[in-house]
Amino acid sequence: MSETNKSESTSKAPTHVAYQVRDGKGDKGFWTRIGAAWQHKDGKGFNIQLESVPLDGRITLRVASEKKD
Repeated sequence: MSETNKSESTSKAPTHVAYQVRDGKGDKGFWTRIGAAWQHKDGKGFNIQLESVPLDGRITLRVASEKKD
């Protein structure tokens, strides 16, 4: 990724938040924030920045909200 594209993609607030989700008992799951994603200007993809990589569970992207996580 060029430096220009990198600064454009990370200069604004992320459009999505990445979570690791591990199954718990019943319908409960354990959600841990692990990164963020920025939607491409053309709407056809994302740049994803992960702060950690889970070894189990799954990665879920959710629309970022104004509320702090």
